[in-house]
Amino acid sequence: MRVGESVRRPDGAAKVRGRFEYSSDLHAPDMLWGATVRSPHPYARIKAIDISAARAMPGVHVVLTHKDVTGRNLYGLEIKDQPVLAHDFVRYWGEAVALVAADHPEQARRAAQALKVDYEVLKPITDAEAALAPDAAKLHPNGNITRQVKIRHGDQSARADIVVTGEYEIGMQDQAPLGPESGLAVPEQDGSVELHIATQWLHVDQEQLAAVLGLPPEKVRLTMAGIGGAFGAREDLSMQAHACLLALEAGRPVKMSYSRTESFVGHVHRHPGRLWYEHGADRDGRLVYVKARILLDGGAYASSSTAVIANASCFSCGPYRVPSATIDGIVAYTNNPPCGAMRGFGSVQNCYAHEAQMDKLAAELKMDPVELRMRNALQTGDKLITGQTIDGPVPVAELLKSIAAMPLPASGEGKGGDVDLTKLPGGVSNTTHGEGVKRGVGYAIGFKNIGYSEGFKDYSTAKVRLFTKDGKARVEVHTAAAEVGQGLVTVQAQIAGTELGVNDVVVLDADTNVGSAGSSSASRQTYITGGAVKTASEAVRDRVIAMARAELRAPSGLHIENDNVVTGTGKLVVPLATLLGDEVIEETREFHPRQTFPLDAETGQADAHMQYAFAAHRAVVDVDAELGLLKVVELATAQDVGKAINPQAVEGQIEGGSAQGLGLAVMEEIQLKDGVIRNASFTDYLLPTILDMPPVRMDVLELGDPNSPYGLKGVGEPPTISSGPAIAAAVRAATGRPITRVPIRPHDLTL
Repeated sequence: MRVGESVRRPDGAAKVRGRFEYSSDLHAPDMLWGATVRSPHPYARIKAIDISAARAMPGVHVVLTHKDVTGRNLYGLEIKDQPVLAHDFVRYWGEAVALVAADHPEQARRAAQALKVDYEVLKPITDAEAALAPDAAKLHPNGNITRQVKIRHGDQSARADIVVTGEYEIGMQDQAPLGPESGLAVPEQDGSVELHIATQWLHVDQEQLAAVLGLPPEKVRLTMAGIGGAFGAREDLSMQAHACLLALEAGRPVKMSYSRTESFVGHVHRHPGRLWYEHGADRDGRLVYVKARILLDGGAYASSSTAVIANASCFSCGPYRVPSATIDGIVAYTNNPPCGAMRGFGSVQNCYAHEAQMDKLAAELKMDPVELRMRNALQTGDKLITGQTIDGPVPVAELLKSIAAMPLPASGEGKGGDVDLTKLPGGVSNTTHGEGVKRGVGYAIGFKNIGYSEGFKDYSTAKVRLFTKDGKARVEVHTAAAEVGQGLVTVQAQIAGTELGVNDVVVLDADTNVGSAGSSSASRQTYITGGAVKTASEAVRDRVIAMARAELRAPSGLHIENDNVVTGTGKLVVPLATLLGDEVIEETREFHPRQTFPLDAETGQADAHMQYAFAAHRAVVDVDAELGLLKVVELATAQDVGKAINPQAVEGQIEGGSAQGLGLAVMEEIQLKDGVIRNASFTDYLLPTILDMPPVRMDVLELGDPNSPYGLKGVGEPPTISSGPAIAAAVRAATGRPITRVPIRPHDLTL
């Protein structure tokens, strides 16, 4: 199990066979079931809460309101603005108001329905632009602007020969993890609580829970439970505090498990956005300036909106040389469901806009859109619009060349006499025989940061133990890093196995008994936690080599290979298990990447990010504009991953990210009416299936980053950024229509 090998995942067989234990499978003796009372209104004042009917129902043990929160009744990742249980106002449909614990889940649900809340219903603000109006009601004490980001780069009075403008709209996308939110809280005799939870960041959950529960952090212990997808949906607290409050009050374990409908209000979503852009270029197609106003709807509470709008602003111009940039990014509070982290984290919204603008500019200049992009492509040593000089490989032109050179699918495939109707827009519904179908090809490229930014402390902790078990050497790796399906457990084992030359490597369950690993977000875990595992493993290896030299008087140049200590030429010195005997060698190390700095409030200038990742996509799309149908025929993509630690897992990440990008482009959108979600189910919230996902041609580049372990780059998010904009570009090419909104709807093709 070594770095660079396509290693089979240790959890793979159990998941395929249905034997893997997810958080929803958790159970404890004498367990109660928790349920949440939620607001039926997007905006209302709470006048009174009557728990008497609920408390008197059979099987009910505990009913809690905001008065029963033992610590601070506010939490939040960046701004502590969200109540654990609403106490004065409810600010979105589905907000938690009260909690119930009962012997059976149905008893808990019925008691929740019986609890009475007297509301004074208020008019909700459901439009981000309306929230910014001077006469708009203040949803929070400091107003309705969560954060405003200004970037002022270069000559602010720059003028250009060719100018194109555009307005773009992005719908609200759900992360749609297959596993809904669930967890099990177990109270202890000493007043502490242990929570088994599917999350993305154990230690930030612990920190927030300790404050909510009024307990010291060491009395709130968290263990990672089996997780059924995340994509940003599990960065914030959902039912963690609720389960712990109920368990501590009841003195018994409490399990909470959301339904699919409840999951839609139990986690944050991707920010919908409205973006206005102006691009200026000279007659040779070189960018002179970019101006943009980016307005994101953050919903009722802040979550990670302040960081998302920073990303949307920093990467607003795409991976191009831009001498002058005037960017205003705003994220506003509304009475819509809260929005926060989702794969791509702000760069998805702006990529639709800046890539559509590049296509518009190419059309004005009568230039090939790929050539225009390559002419403006960032290179190593260029300055970004934040003033940061970008180092390491910057393969923008190389990625574009790669996808442009890939063979196109056969022209007119699926048309003509004896056609396979499943290959046409409309598929098996047999709505067309291809008479009005036109094919389009579109290109897009995007980039974003890897890891935390703007001075946020980014590090991870790893503990590595080497010992003998059953006559063989074994390595145990212990971190708090959340395995959310991305293959992190496998990566940790590969790194430890590579550095220590040991075949038997076990990665222990993640929990808070080891130092923080940060969140499984920002495509950072392989870089940061991988770096911590590598550093700790190196420390263990150094001690082993020192032991061998001291005890055996062996020469220098020793290393460990295939469970043996060997010389530089590979000659056996001693089996590792023999050398260790009963000795246990353990080392704990932290890994810290290079420092970042906050954006300047007035200019947005700063070395704000530690690493950048790039991906490009080409989409081939068939469109029947008469019927308003489309089919993505093929996606081609190229991405620099620095170093593929597990090549097969890298391919899986690229395909999965591309599928989520396709979803936003053509089908996925949370439908809101006056702040109420109208499609909170997988029947009505449409997700790509195997019938929607096209073949993916792939070119994985390993150019190496000089600043990271093994030269690796984060992989998971870039495919989601450029895949959707490439599809939108292909639809524009096929129809000649502007396509300024996603997801693309049938009437966008036919009007």
